[in-house]
Amino acid sequence: MFEKLAEVEKRLEEIEKALQEGDLYSDPKRAADLLKEQKELTPVVEAFREYKKAQADLETAQELLKDDDPEMRDMAFAEVDDAKTRMAKIEEELKVLLLPKDANDDKNVIVEIRGGVGGDEAALFAADLFRMYSMYAESKRFNIEITNINETEIGGIKEISFIVEGRGAWARFKFESGAHRVQRVPETESSGRIHTSAVTVAVLPEAEEVEIEINPADLQIDTFRSGGAGGQHVNKTESAIRITHLPTGVVVECQDERSQYKNKDRAMKILRSKLYEAKQQELDRERAGERRSQVGTGDRSERIRTYNFPQGRVTDHRIGLTLHRLEQVMNGDLDELIDALTAADQAEKLKGQQ
Repeated sequence: MFEKLAEVEKRLEEIEKALQEGDLYSDPKRAADLLKEQKELTPVVEAFREYKKAQADLETAQELLKDDDPEMRDMAFAEVDDAKTRMAKIEEELKVLLLPKDANDDKNVIVEIRGGVGGDEAALFAADLFRMYSMYAESKRFNIEITNINETEIGGIKEISFIVEGRGAWARFKFESGAHRVQRVPETESSGRIHTSAVTVAVLPEAEEVEIEINPADLQIDTFRSGGAGGQHVNKTESAIRITHLPTGVVVECQDERSQYKNKDRAMKILRSKLYEAKQQELDRERAGERRSQVGTGDRSERIRTYNFPQGRVTDHRIGLTLHRLEQVMNGDLDELIDALTAADQAEKLKGQQ
């Protein structure tokens, strides 16, 4: 590991030297690539330099242990312990920093939420989840754009798809795919009986055009009038778009914009991302012999989380984490859950390297 770290440090020094060259910025792409690489390598090198400093402090303290002065030796013992503790802590941090990065982490994401078992109550909870994700995205300064929505008469959502735009969106949303279960007394329930409903969430990284090429001949594009409950999203012109990818049967709809061109552009983004995900799943199956993260498969049928309103708790079943702060979570305070899932994923990957 330390040989690799020395190479990383040398590479960062080369990049920093190159960035000081006057003619570099005549090649914007090379400059951008170097700046990106510098940003990725800097935390690793900073931690490595802290480790080397702790190592030097340890060697100095070990020399002081040979001193005849008892007080000096006592001080040296304390410094030895401190340096060893720092080195052990930094070493664990370095192992995580050296893990292969998820290539999609910085990408925008496409999120789909669908009410499942539970009828109206499931649709109301789907609306609650959309509100939760919207508030979380806002706290991270991400932007949300709804691409398709099918609402119920009482304020629920049968299904919704939206794009979360912002650097690092995939890193913060990627563990949300799966079945979300809710236990609560519906407002329409007069006897006070607790109902259990389910909502499914799918999260896809937004694919770039260069990653997925789509043959226009493989597409069937239909236009229709968008509409929604209570007159929402109603449009008298046929601006809504439905795209069918004929080879795979994947269907995408987009009807939130008044412009047919914008709806088509967004629908193509979603289609490209769905085809990209299918391609990634195929690669995963081919590599089935390799150890895979146990934090979650991303399968929509996998029950990942339960929101229990009577007890004010939320439980993530993949990592066995229960938080007794459901109200804050529903108001978009998701960092504790997402940080724990990220740490568990990193721990699983570390195990896979041993």
